[in-house]
Amino acid sequence: RKIVMRRIADIRKELLHLNHDICVMDSMDLERYPENYEVVSTEAGLRAERIACRLRSLIYASTNVDKTEYLARAAKAQGIEIHCEDGIMEITMPRLLPKKRTRRSNLFLLDPLQALLKQYSEEKLLPYFRKCVVCICHVYDCELPDWCLLDYDNVQQKQILDMIALYVMEDDSGLLCDVYHTTEFGEKDGTNLFIMEQDQFIGWLRKRKKTGKNVSDS
Repeated sequence: RKIVMRRIADIRKELLHLNHDICVMDSMDLERYPENYEVVSTEAGLRAERIACRLRSLIYASTNVDKTEYLARAAKAQGIEIHCEDGIMEITMPRLLPKKRTRRSNLFLLDPLQALLKQYSEEKLLPYFRKCVVCICHVYDCELPDWCLLDYDNVQQKQILDMIALYVMEDDSGLLCDVYHTTEFGEKDGTNLFIMEQDQFIGWLRKRKKTGKNVSDS
């Protein structure tokens, strides 16, 4: 019990820091100090992820909750979904964060994603791609200003592709996998990944552009 109480105390301290970060964000002039806002908001996001991961570890250590079952439920709570139709696999997830050397940040998204992929593969047949195209659609809230849009090479994506490749690809190297990026504006932030055979990509892209979602070419 002493160990559990100590971990709870650490989480409460992190929550106090998180509350402070959010208060700073609320009082900051976003238009005058966008760089400062970016730093504070990113730190708040990463801190929230650390809190979530610590709570997960506490649950595993102090209860009988099955880790895989919990992570699958966590994936659904985060809005991670998997759909396969006409040979095209779609994975919906939260918007990817800027690159940071923070292992907790990766675990927050990767562990639930892996659990959901495993669950899906046990219940349904996943497609398997030897040569494929991965289209990563970065979706931003349409009310956000343009400076909030991140460069494609500044977000965490390698670990995501590595995880997905374990289940549906022969390899995610450049020899077998082409990666295409687009930016879309929607009702809320998110990331949509589409995986398909190479000969499906052109037709899929034309159809996607006709939807009028302001897709920008990479």
